[in-house]
Amino acid sequence: MLTGLHAIVFSPAPDEVHAFFRDTLGLDWVDAGGGWPIYAMPPAELAVHPSSGERHHALYLMCDDIGQALDELRAKGVEIVGEVRDERWGLIAGIRLPDGGELPIYQPRHPSPGRSPAPPS
Repeated sequence: MLTGLHAIVFSPAPDEVHAFFRDTLGLDWVDAGGGWPIYAMPPAELAVHPSSGERHHALYLMCDDIGQALDELRAKGVEIVGEVRDERWGLIAGIRLPDGGELPIYQPRHPSPGRSPAPPS
């Protein structure tokens, strides 16, 4: 029934964020028509968490080795937001988008459908 997941990043500086995804992160893309780029993403997963307040949704990038990923991003001039935090479910940090927003990136410790189990750390 479902064939994929389409995520949207809303930004007051879309041209700069498009360039970041295309040039800095090196994501493949196609023009969906009218100059609207759509970026290919690695396999995705969806989780549901309880909330005691407002409903909201979150977008996280995932990687196999957060240290290596952050080193590669730093070398491309990406600002890393804060230190890597060790959470029960993985190692997490943030990267700064060109519009000033922050996008979390993490190395999961949890099993993931379609991906080899995360190595113990």
